Amino acid sequence: MAERSMFEGWAILELMGHRRLGGYLSEVEVAGKGFIRLDVPGVEGPAASQAYSPQAVYCITPTTEETATAVARAAQPAPVQRWELPQLEAPHRSVGNAELEGDGEGTPW
Repeated sequence: MAERSMFEGWAILELMGHRRLGGYLSEVEVAGKGFIRLDVPGVEGPAASQAYSPQAVYCITPTTEETATAVARAAQPAPVQRWELPQLEAPHRSVGNAELEGDGEGTPW
């Protein structure tokens, strides 16, 4: 039986749909299926961790950390953009001298 070779390291990941991302690539299992995990570097720590189905991958180019980080900064991926979220304000209520957030029914949300 052939031994399975796994890649883990800095890479440029190109996806169908013309996305090009840089980061640290590894394999993970989610719900019993294999996925490609890309940890995209940010200025201070990871900007995002993303998991992709191998079927969505067009190309993987192993590279240096410096090159992968430069590609990541150019793409600027983020899990959620502020404009995607509605502007929400939690209702406020006061009990004694303390102001509490919540629904007024005893739950904090």
